[in-house]
Amino acid sequence: MKIIEEAKKIEEEIIRWRRDLHKFPELGLDLPKTAHYVMEALNEMNIPYNNGIAQSGIVALIEGKKNEKGKKKTLGIRADMDGLPIKEKTGLSFSSDNNNMHACGHDGHTAILLGAAKLLKKHEKEFYGNVKLIFQPGEEGPGGAKPMIEEQALENPRVDRMLGLHINTVIDEIPNGGIGIAKGPMMASADWFTLRIQGKGSHGAAPHAGVDPVTITAQVISALQTIVSRETKPMNANVITIGKINGGEAFNAIPDEIVMEGTVRTIEKKDQKFIRTRMEEMIHGICKGMRGDFHLEYTDGYPALVNDYDFTELIHRSAAKIIGDDKIHEIKKPVTMGGEDMAFFLEEVPGTYFFLGARDEGLEEQYPHHNARYIFDEGVLWKGSAIFVQSTLDYLNNPKGY
Repeated sequence: MKIIEEAKKIEEEIIRWRRDLHKFPELGLDLPKTAHYVMEALNEMNIPYNNGIAQSGIVALIEGKKNEKGKKKTLGIRADMDGLPIKEKTGLSFSSDNNNMHACGHDGHTAILLGAAKLLKKHEKEFYGNVKLIFQPGEEGPGGAKPMIEEQALENPRVDRMLGLHINTVIDEIPNGGIGIAKGPMMASADWFTLRIQGKGSHGAAPHAGVDPVTITAQVISALQTIVSRETKPMNANVITIGKINGGEAFNAIPDEIVMEGTVRTIEKKDQKFIRTRMEEMIHGICKGMRGDFHLEYTDGYPALVNDYDFTELIHRSAAKIIGDDKIHEIKKPVTMGGEDMAFFLEEVPGTYFFLGARDEGLEEQYPHHNARYIFDEGVLWKGSAIFVQSTLDYLNNPKGY
């Protein structure tokens, strides 16, 4: 109850941080105003930090006590800080006016971690170990977790476990103020590709004089879908989506080239590797068989996000102390094929990522993440901070590690 009461006492401050950040969303790795705001808040809390990691990333450190053996465990807690290139249409009094928008709740994530920081600093003499507060840029692209890892964000001291969350308004099973948590796979890998299908242009009335890349493209799109439907296990979650096609200039002319872009989402690494290989083989066979050619540029994106079973058990118990076990929805299978670069941290360090239910029930219509009218319920932010703090105390003060 102590943590709940203390988190409620700073609820207005957490909401103020969120609203301030919401006014000036920034993109990618370049977040000068956002980083400055976070650093000023940390200065007020007297929490030391290193900045400029992956351009705008910040790593703050709260040092607790050593255990009887003189050793310390370190827990890393991560929040992403970037926004999206979306012009806001919420009508909120604190709306952004710079043509960008916090349309995915990252302003809330940052405010939640600042709230946890304030409470953990207050209790630094009550836990054994360290807490690293990782404020990350670029989650929406190009990805800030990997460069932060490469720039030693998890070192000195070495992080032993990782924790993070995402505000959720779209998964119905997660109640407002509750959480959704998975012991194992939770989100998909997110690869993307650009495919150029090359033919030979000709008059539309004389297709035999050329090689039609439009026809080849149609065959390729149909064939690629059979990789998922006929070549991977039906029980496995896999997606191939073509999201963009460009080509041609006139209705009566066959173009030289068609360019398409798409994404591949998988949960298991073996499926990720298999689909990439089969895509190349299929595209090659179809294009060569139809007298065309191709160039495939395939990019490995964020890996699948997989939670550690044992640490997630601890987080489940800690969260129950704050919100009650009835507010915890256990995710048995991934509920979204969305990607999240927290996955890079969880590849390096065992950890847990969970969804915090924040659907504003007072709205006539719910808008999803990445929508210009996206709104979430600020009244749950203190619960995110409290869960972070309770989880920290339970992990660091457990002599067995869990």
